[in-house]
Amino acid sequence: MIRTRFAPSPTGYLHIGGARTALFSWAYARKHGGKFILRIEDTDLERSTMLSTQAILDSMAWLGLDYDEGPFYQMQQLARYHEAAELLVRLGKAYYCYASKDELDTMREQQRAAGLKPKYDGRWRDSNQTPPAGVKPVIRLKNPYSGDVAFNDLVKGPIIIANSELDDLVLLRADGVPTYNFGVVIDDLDMNISHVIRGDDHVNNTPRQINILKALGEPLPQYAHVPIIMGTDGERLSKRHGAVSVMQYRDDGYLPEALINYLARLGWSHGDEEIFSREQLINWFDLASVNCSPAKFNSEKLRWINQHYLKTTADDLLVELVTPLLEKKGCNVTTGPDLQKVVIILKERVSTITELADKATLFYLRLKPSRETVTQYFRAEVKPVMNELIAKFSQISLEWDRQMIHDEIKNIATAHNMKLPKIAMPLRVMVTGETKTPSIDLVLELLGSTETIARMNSQISNFPTS
Repeated sequence: MIRTRFAPSPTGYLHIGGARTALFSWAYARKHGGKFILRIEDTDLERSTMLSTQAILDSMAWLGLDYDEGPFYQMQQLARYHEAAELLVRLGKAYYCYASKDELDTMREQQRAAGLKPKYDGRWRDSNQTPPAGVKPVIRLKNPYSGDVAFNDLVKGPIIIANSELDDLVLLRADGVPTYNFGVVIDDLDMNISHVIRGDDHVNNTPRQINILKALGEPLPQYAHVPIIMGTDGERLSKRHGAVSVMQYRDDGYLPEALINYLARLGWSHGDEEIFSREQLINWFDLASVNCSPAKFNSEKLRWINQHYLKTTADDLLVELVTPLLEKKGCNVTTGPDLQKVVIILKERVSTITELADKATLFYLRLKPSRETVTQYFRAEVKPVMNELIAKFSQISLEWDRQMIHDEIKNIATAHNMKLPKIAMPLRVMVTGETKTPSIDLVLELLGSTETIARMNSQISNFPTS
C-alpha cells in the first residue's frame, strides 16, 4: 500500500512551501488509495512550541488535508530511537563518540586551514581509548568509506553521491534526543512509509538516511524531492513575495479551495488546466508531472484564482464567511439589507472575502465621504436637484424598486438638462460615501427608501449654496 507522510517541525507557522509539500503527499496517497500520515518532528527543543503545533494542525484542517493517522510526535518516541541506536552499536554499525565540542571545533578549524572540507574525522570510530570520565557520548553511524549512494528520485531522476563526501553523522545526541536524519529514518521505517515526498532542500539528507537504513538492513522507501518555490523576481520565496503563514491567507480572505488549486499548480501541471476541483487533482496527480525547476509564486495569479472561486461559491456560504468580518467593523447585518442580496451584487467585483466585507460595509454603516470627494462632486448647481430628488423619493412607497429609482433620476436629469452621471455621482457619494459602487439604482433599492432619504438628508448641508 502507498503510504506517504507530512512531517513539519513546529518551529513556526505552516508556510506556503510546507503546505505545497503536504498537498503533494496527500494527493499522491489519495490518488492511489493509500494512507497519508501526519508527524510532528518536535525534537528541536529550543524552537518547537505548542503554538506552532496548533497552527500546523489548524492550517491542515482549513486546507482540508485530512490525514489517516496521527498526528504523531517524535518526543514521545525517544525510547524507540534509543533502542534502534543501541542495536546499530551492537551490530558494529555505529559507535560511541566522546569528542567534546571544543575538540570538534578545533578539528574543523584545522581542516579549513588545510583547505579541506570540514567533517568529523572518525577519531572514536575504532578507538581503544578509555572513555573520559563523566562525559556523555553521542552515537555516530559508521558511514562507509568507499562506494556510492545511488537512488532514483521520482522527480529529479538518478542521483549518485560518493560516500567519501559524507562523514559519521550523529544519530543520538548526548541528551538522548535523536538528530533529524536519524529520527526521520526510524519514524518512516516504523510507519511503513512507501514514498517520501518532500522539498528538494532535503536532497543532501537522503544519502545519509539511506546509509542508516542499509545499516539496519531495512528496505528503502522511494524518494521524490519537489522543487523549491521562488518569488517572481527569481529570489527565494520570502514574506515580501507572499511566504506568510497559511492561516494568514485565510485571514486575508482567501478560500481554501483556491489556495489548494494554486499550490497544486506550483511545480505540477495537467496539460493546460488552470482551474480544477480537489477531485480532479486527486484523479490527475502524478509525480512524473512534477517539474524539476523551481516554481514561481505569483500573488496576482492567486488572487485571480480566488476571484474565480468566489464567483462560483454558494451565496449562503459567502454570507457565512463575510458576516463575522462585517461584525468586526461594527455592522449589524440584521438591521440592514438582506446580506445575501448584497453578496450577489458585490462578489463579481472583488477578489477576496475581506474585499467583499469592505465593499459591503457601506450597506450597514453610514460612511462619510472624504473632503476631497465632497469638494469634487458636491457642487452648488446640483444642490436643488438633490433636494428635488429627496422630495421625489419621499413620494415613493410601495413601488421602491430599481426601475422606479432609475426612472426618477433620469426624469430629473432630463428636466434640468443634465447628463445622468452629473446627478448619479454626487448621489452615490451622498448615500455611500464612495465613488465606486454597483449601479446606484441597485444600491438604493437594497438600502430602502427610508435609509436612502435619511442618508441624503444627512449630507445635503455639505453642498455649497452658491
